[in-house]
Amino acid sequence: MISSLGTQPTSSLPIVIQGGMGIAVSSWQLAREVSLAGQLGVVSGTALDGVLARTLQDGDPGGHRRRALAHFPSPDIAQRVIDTYFLPNGRGRGKPYRPHPTLTISPSRAAIELSLAANFAEVWLAKQGHDGVVGINMLEKVQTANASAILGAMLAGVDYVIMGAGVPREIPRLLTEFAAGRTGRLTIDVAAASKTHRAELDPVDYLGADLPVLRRPKFLAIVSLHVLATYLNRDPETRPDGFVVEGPRAGGHSAPPRGKMTLDDEGEPIYGDKDVADLAKIGELGLPFWLAGAYATPEKVAEARASGAAGVQIGTLFAMASESGLLPALRNRLVAELEAETLVVRNDPRASPTGFPFKIAELGDTLADEARYEARERICDLGYLRTPTERADGSIVYRCASEPVHMYLRKGGDEAETQGRKCLCNALMANIGLGQVRRNGYVEQPAVTLGQDLEGARALSRRHPDGWTARQAIDWLLGGQRRRELVGAAAASMW
Repeated sequence: MISSLGTQPTSSLPIVIQGGMGIAVSSWQLAREVSLAGQLGVVSGTALDGVLARTLQDGDPGGHRRRALAHFPSPDIAQRVIDTYFLPNGRGRGKPYRPHPTLTISPSRAAIELSLAANFAEVWLAKQGHDGVVGINMLEKVQTANASAILGAMLAGVDYVIMGAGVPREIPRLLTEFAAGRTGRLTIDVAAASKTHRAELDPVDYLGADLPVLRRPKFLAIVSLHVLATYLNRDPETRPDGFVVEGPRAGGHSAPPRGKMTLDDEGEPIYGDKDVADLAKIGELGLPFWLAGAYATPEKVAEARASGAAGVQIGTLFAMASESGLLPALRNRLVAELEAETLVVRNDPRASPTGFPFKIAELGDTLADEARYEARERICDLGYLRTPTERADGSIVYRCASEPVHMYLRKGGDEAETQGRKCLCNALMANIGLGQVRRNGYVEQPAVTLGQDLEGARALSRRHPDGWTARQAIDWLLGGQRRRELVGAAAASMW
């Protein structure tokens, strides 16, 4: 597998990659707008099976998901999903969502079909009405969901797969196998494993004669250090088509500091020089790269380009854009606190059950309020961040440090690992208006993730005090860049 991006002129690559944020915060509407503006629009590939199941149960407002499913290659799979979850009049006020099957190492057929349909629908919708490029962002940590999510996205013609939160060494091969219509395999990290565990997915088994010819998307690996980039690049089997080099101030999950973790007076991880990627060494690999984390101003875009980067990946500006999947009330509060200069984003080293530090906006009336979170009953019913664990008898159990403590202990977990952990799966669903309603009437509460660099967002809010669109963000970011390129091209033509 030889990378084609490595030989592609930088000028033909997108300058801005819109980040893949949260669960459906990077919605198909947002990705489509960014692609319409000529940049790389990205949908979040995390938990889209749950998003589709719950959206259908809410009556599929606007009919968008059913419109997309009408184009799914297998009409039978699409109809089974609709028959299972679609409620024409919605589920009714105060009614809980019907659970959907979780994706395990050996998932049920229904779980795979839902994942295929959901990821297809999100990418298909993002690609309508333009000929731009669309990507899907995934977490390597959510290993049991990645094969079906990627295949579903490829069925819709996704152009880029972007993955972080781990070492995505097997994804290039997976993309190649799926593009050839062959079985894709991923090694699953299993705690206390006595043997290697793999998940397999055969496209022919699920699509049969309905399987279309698939095109292999480009793969961008998210890395925090040149060491990982060098490791992935050394073997054609693991080599991506490019890198997103993410600094510690980027939103969502971020790599922990190298060495022993030290916290500052606010309880946040302290990063040092060892946590900064050597861009010269990454440039020497010969693959295009984009910089992420504190690059959300026109000046920083220009700086990134001057360093040899193809461009930047930006999340926070787009999370606050009007097309993002965040509930409008949450987005309005973020913008208001941004303008009042009271918005604080904390890098919580304990919140995520994955063990990765996780950025949370300190908004009142959300789970950022410790007392509010402590009042929530611990429950793990979505399970995207669970860790597969092998028992003494060889069977597999799935545990999460955010689940009820007694259940975690029963599965062999350490009680110390449960302290400070938050249920991100349910909170991120609540961010987009799909929070579960419990039997006792409790409605799952949001927890908003953003990057810690707010300089660009503050500057943009001064230009657009009532909020902004994705296109306005791109025009602001690239206005100076485009002027410089036009001037450069005019000067070159004079010679």
